[in-house]
Amino acid sequence: MTFTGAIGALCMVPLRAIIAACVALRVHPNILTLLGVFINIVAAWFLAQRRFLAAGFVMVVANIFDFVDGKVARELNLESPFGGFWDSVMDRFSDIALFIGLLYLYAELGRTDYVIITALAMMFSVMTSYARARAESLMDKCKVGFMERPERIVLFMIGAFTNRMAGVLWVILVLSVVTVADRIFHAWRELNGSARLEERLMAELSRVE
Repeated sequence: MTFTGAIGALCMVPLRAIIAACVALRVHPNILTLLGVFINIVAAWFLAQRRFLAAGFVMVVANIFDFVDGKVARELNLESPFGGFWDSVMDRFSDIALFIGLLYLYAELGRTDYVIITALAMMFSVMTSYARARAESLMDKCKVGFMERPERIVLFMIGAFTNRMAGVLWVILVLSVVTVADRIFHAWRELNGSARLEERLMAELSRVE
């Protein structure tokens, strides 16, 4: 086993215990998802108070709930289309709450520049998810680009634990812009290609008739 594999296996020990406890108590996974949102709101409050280290630890706890809800749903045989929808919507609330905490902080500090940067990072983070969801309503997959929610949350934690949130916001903003642009281009290429293929097939069928 590699070193990182050993670390991962070690971290899974308490997570398995939490999952087992939730299964034994038959805690509904949707409740776990909602608890994760409330805990992220607490993290947002710490961010707003410039208590980055506390916010980082609270985000770790919130993402434990984000991790175990799907596992508990599987164990209790409660997986459903609505559960996936609920999880996705609650994730957006959690993400936006963290950004709002930073918006409040920078507004209180009088840093208009970082209010704008935070707002743009929030906008493109939401658009990253929306671009994928909208594209996948028209085609099979649009999972391109680097900056998805797991990477964004890890960056938030890095910023909180290292007290480098301003720099992390720049990284989130730039990579989110690139990801949105990549998804728009991917959707354009795939959907236009499908349309041209359909036109060629229709033309071929017309000639056969």
